[in-house]
Amino acid sequence: MRIAYFDCASGISGDMTLGALVDAGADIGQLNAAVESLGLPGCRLVAREVRKRGFRATQVMVEHAPETGHRHLHHILAMIDRSALGERPKQLARRIFTRLAQAEAKVHGVPIEKVHFHEVGAADSIADIVGTAVGWDLLGIERAVASPVPVGSGRVKIAHGEVSVPAPATAELLRGIPLAPSQAPCELTTPTGAAILAELASAFGPLPAMTVERIGYGAGQRDLEIQPNLLRLLVGTAEAPVPSTEAEPVWVLETNLDDLSGQMIGYCTARLWEAGALDVYTTAIQMKKNRPGVKLSVLCPQSRIETIEEILFAETTTLGIRRWPVERHVLPRQAHTVQTEWGPIEGKVGWQPGGPPRFAPEFEACQQIALKHGVPLRQVYDSALRAFDGKNLPSR
Repeated sequence: MRIAYFDCASGISGDMTLGALVDAGADIGQLNAAVESLGLPGCRLVAREVRKRGFRATQVMVEHAPETGHRHLHHILAMIDRSALGERPKQLARRIFTRLAQAEAKVHGVPIEKVHFHEVGAADSIADIVGTAVGWDLLGIERAVASPVPVGSGRVKIAHGEVSVPAPATAELLRGIPLAPSQAPCELTTPTGAAILAELASAFGPLPAMTVERIGYGAGQRDLEIQPNLLRLLVGTAEAPVPSTEAEPVWVLETNLDDLSGQMIGYCTARLWEAGALDVYTTAIQMKKNRPGVKLSVLCPQSRIETIEEILFAETTTLGIRRWPVERHVLPRQAHTVQTEWGPIEGKVGWQPGGPPRFAPEFEACQQIALKHGVPLRQVYDSALRAFDGKNLPSR
């Protein structure tokens, strides 16, 4: 398994993450191609080697034309959807921006669609997040662990005035993440960095057992007196954990709706997927007074219950949500890419106890190939299945 460790001794920001990925081997040319496809006027990444208190690192700057005005979440998501990004980095970038919007919506007390992105909606922050998503994909990282995160101290000036460190959105994004003490009189962790870390890291603590293959150093813009302003990213391999087929606790959230249009339910469903739901589905039901209705069901981990319920209350007419814990059995699985006559196609491999590995191509990846080359989708799907040979996979 490809694994990465974020050593956040001086916090984390979008440009530090991007610098660490480039320093670890992500090709700046491919990152620029992805950023240019967003349609931001004159936007490009420039990487250079710098020194921070005697340590070499890569600093990535974003050059772009002057901007006026602010963007909403739907503007940025549409920009990402129209881009030339692959499906995996595209979805990762969408999730990071959705996290940012949820945090901003909560601290300002407004619906997510009314959030005005200020600093994080600027071209440089968009390029940082999209570049990070693409770099993550280029390095093939499947899992990340991070150290506790220092946020700095003092006060920082944002679009809404001067606030204490951590800024409100940063604090919201870091909920549930262990923080480290810091005497640095500045903002070490930015909202963009916090959103990236919250989305990518699945665990926090010391360096995990791994074979380190690459080490990337990403430089922040500020020079600190007390420490080098660097983010260190260690990339390598680790023994792939064998996911247990034993019961995994998750939660079901459910509500009945009889006064909401299908378009509204579809929009709500899309938002639930973006918020980290494991499954979302609807069931036709008969409600009181013989009214036809829809039962909206969501499966999610316990950590996403609050976010899921906020979306259900905001986007539907429901006045109550049923919820209860359930258990599910999950087969061991991992991401896998096969090579076909039209190029690589991503998918997942699963193992049934005592049986051979089974490969399932990703629908979006097959769809992109079919549209690009003008061939039937079924033909692409079948080709991907034939290309899977089950070799070079960890034993189960």
